Amino acid sequence: MSHAVETKPTAIESPVASRNVIVALNVLGLIVLLAAPFFAYPLFLAKVLCFCLFACAFNLLLGSVGLLSLGHAAFFGSAAYVTGHALKEWGLPFELAALLGTASATLLGFLFGYVSIRRTGLYFAMITLALGQMIYFLAFQLPFTHAEDGLTAVPRGKLLGLIDLNNNFALYYTAAFIFLAGYLLIYRITNSTFGQILKAIRENEPRMVSLGYQVERYKLLAFVLSATLAGLAGATKTMVVQLASPVDVHWATSGDVVLMAILGGAGTLFGPVVGATLVEMLQFYLADSGLPIQMVIGAIFVFCILVFRQGVVGEINRLMGRG
Repeated sequence: MSHAVETKPTAIESPVASRNVIVALNVLGLIVLLAAPFFAYPLFLAKVLCFCLFACAFNLLLGSVGLLSLGHAAFFGSAAYVTGHALKEWGLPFELAALLGTASATLLGFLFGYVSIRRTGLYFAMITLALGQMIYFLAFQLPFTHAEDGLTAVPRGKLLGLIDLNNNFALYYTAAFIFLAGYLLIYRITNSTFGQILKAIRENEPRMVSLGYQVERYKLLAFVLSATLAGLAGATKTMVVQLASPVDVHWATSGDVVLMAILGGAGTLFGPVVGATLVEMLQFYLADSGLPIQMVIGAIFVFCILVFRQGVVGEINRLMGRG
């Protein structure tokens, strides 16, 4: 006598359901990205997107390789200065000025990485902090940076010689396109073979060395890629706010991007976007409140760390059973 056995095809349907949820969330995110300037101030949103890209670039190093850099503002700020100078003094179009700014951040990232990548943990963090402060010192000494005044009234120009970037909607969608391109590039990197090797190095570096991988080269390449994308964010930010100042290369800016990544969920792809958005919105809306902004943000950060151990997005992933 045979008995019918009921089976639950969860092993087959769950991955499909998960992919459907991810696709739905991506489509929803794209719709929000396109519709956002009709419901909020486009200039503010464009600035938020610049810091979202900056946080994602930083997370490429922290989340994938497990290296905590405290000098990432050097790449963000140096690209901001170079781009601002090229726009204001040389009269270059934005796309060419941004390319020069990003290239300068790439070169600086290679130099910083070559010096610091042989260390890990606290030693790596301290070396990057010291190197970043060197760039902060140079920002007051080099003639084209204008010391504490920075570069002000930077012209935006026209994109491809056709689109006037002084139009708020054109400005926003340009920043949105740059952010989306950088975000998709980071997605491709983290889901490639190279990205899997970086995660393996983070989890068990001695084992990767024993398998014959040249770990330092992988870490250096990840560092340079992170610096390049941070530079692209800085170049875009200069065009958006028409300003490059010593604040862009200060250690506090490096601290802010660490806060953004950890608050949203370091190691997750979308977490830094959430963290950057939260921090920028808090700074914007608390600016006229009379409250000590950094103290309030610090208290919120401590609360989130206690409640959301893996960051906002990390905890949501864990609750959804996707870890």
